[in-house]
Parts: sequence; structure tokens; C-alpha cells
Amino acid sequence: MLSPMFHKILGAVFFLLPCCSQGFPALAGNGKEAGNGKEDTVSQLEHRISRLEGVLFIGFPALAGNGKEDIVSQLEHRISRLEGVLHLEKMITTAGGKIFATNGKKGDFHATVKECQEAGGSIATPTNPSENDAILYFVKSYNTYAYLGIKESLIPSKFQFLDGPKLSYTNWHSKEPSGKGEEECVEMYTDGTWNDKRCNQNRLIVCQF
Repeated sequence: MLSPMFHKILGAVFFLLPCCSQGFPALAGNGKEAGNGKEDTVSQLEHRISRLEGVLFIGFPALAGNGKEDIVSQLEHRISRLEGVLHLEKMITTAGGKIFATNGKKGDFHATVKECQEAGGSIATPTNPSENDAILYFVKSYNTYAYLGIKESLIPSKFQFLDGPKLSYTNWHSKEPSGKGEEECVEMYTDGTWNDKRCNQNRLIVCQF
């Protein structure tokens, strides 16, 4: 079975390179490609990986092997190479089992959430220092701020993750949050610290997969 990183890499690449996603079948919910059998699954996976390699200007020979184990191993190798190229081109960062990516576009909070969801991911949400640093990489590179997947709860100045849990990690800037109910979203400064902010400002779109 292919590693979970496979779907994350595909999602990140499709987010970065929208043209590549045209014509690909959707990923099935059980982690397998839609198809009539394992042969269809492998064929679809090879096709999608080949298209991604073509866009990134790296090529590999067609799959060949004596069994399913050989073919899966080759697919895993090609996925690892794709991940390496994306790292080298500074298109993705990784931390905590997550892949973070930006397409360089900006949007308000709601547009960011929507674009990340449409790409198969979610808005970047740091849960520890290493993930915060992974997002900070893009914030520094583009010298701008980015929204995080954190919003104010029903209690003013108390924030939580978008899916509900209380924050298990924070990196607030000095004397923040300070909006007291008027600033419901959270942005990352170029030093990696956080600030509560109104949700209607345009910020760098950073997604996680």
C-alpha cells in the first residue's frame, strides 16, 4: 500500500499547479483510486504521477516489475522524488507529518479556507513550533502575513482551532490577542508570532495537506 504521504503530495501539487489536476479522477474515500480493480488503480496512479513529473520536468520510465510489490515500490520511489523536487524548488515545506504549500496568491480568511478545501487540504494550522516554522518559511519568503486556521471562540479574546478544540499551542505576539471580539481571525507576522486580525484583509494563502 502506498504511504499516506502520496495523497498529501498530490493535493499539494494540484494546489500549486492547477492545470495538472484537469482530467484526473477523484481520489476514493478509502485511499484507493476509483476503478474496476487493482490494475485500474495502478494505471491511474501511474498516469497521475507521470503528469506531475511532466510538469516538474522530471521523467521516469514506465513501470515494470514481476509483481505488485515491485510496482508499488517504484511508485513510492517516484513519489519520493516528486517530494524532493518540490522541496528543492521551495514549493512545499513539511513538518509533523503535514505538507504546507502556497501558490503565492492572497485572499481574505474565507477565500483562503475555500481555496485550501477545494485543493483537498485545509488552511495552515500550526500545532507545534516546527509546524509554525514551516508556515513561517513562506511568510518570510513572500515578506507578507498569512492567515492561520484559528478563530475567536464565543468568548472574546479566547481562540480555538476551526474544528473546535482549544489551542494546544500558541505563539502570540507581545500583548496579543488584543481585538476583544472585534478581530476574530489570526494572522502570522514575518517573525512567526501571531496577531488577532479582522477576517476581511488579504493575506498569503498557505494550505496544509
